[in-house]
Amino acid sequence: MSKMNLPNKLTIFRVILILPFVLLLLGRYHEWGWFCAIFGGIMEYVDYIALAIFIIASLTDLIDGKIARKYGLVTNFGKFMDPLADKLLVCAALIALVELGRIPSWVVIIIISREFIISGFRLIASDNGVVIAASYWGKFKTTFQMIMVCLMLANIPALWLLTDIIMWISLALTIISLIDYLIKNKDVMKDTK
Repeated sequence: MSKMNLPNKLTIFRVILILPFVLLLLGRYHEWGWFCAIFGGIMEYVDYIALAIFIIASLTDLIDGKIARKYGLVTNFGKFMDPLADKLLVCAALIALVELGRIPSWVVIIIISREFIISGFRLIASDNGVVIAASYWGKFKTTFQMIMVCLMLANIPALWLLTDIIMWISLALTIISLIDYLIKNKDVMKDTK
């Protein structure tokens, strides 16, 4: 078995960062005893540490793709795991933000529903020996969702209008990318028997 290449390692690293991100983001608000004992002295900064982790994780998404394309390191694992890692990161952040009261749950339901539909499509395609890479609409959607999450994590009152605008753009791109994906890959749903 060959060694995992750098872009795929970055993808796995992005998935690993989800746990400390969520623990930091929610720990302060739930006042978990162990959390307060560890981070008591810097409690007012844990949101910013969580934001920094989210930004680092988001940047690995840009970096792994560029490296993979530039050096010919695109793999089926990367085509499958890279969008999945994005989904896990963004969905974890959105669910935590619902709990913190920073985003309406109906917006998150639409976003996560789209991710389940696309994941189902990918599974069906994979059963037919087809690997479907992310589309440009999907990449725009992910970029805007990550910007939206960063703004919501920062929670700066002066940026609430901008945050709302980015949320609506993210929602629109979520729907547009779903429709684009379904149209481009409609043959995946055809009976192959």
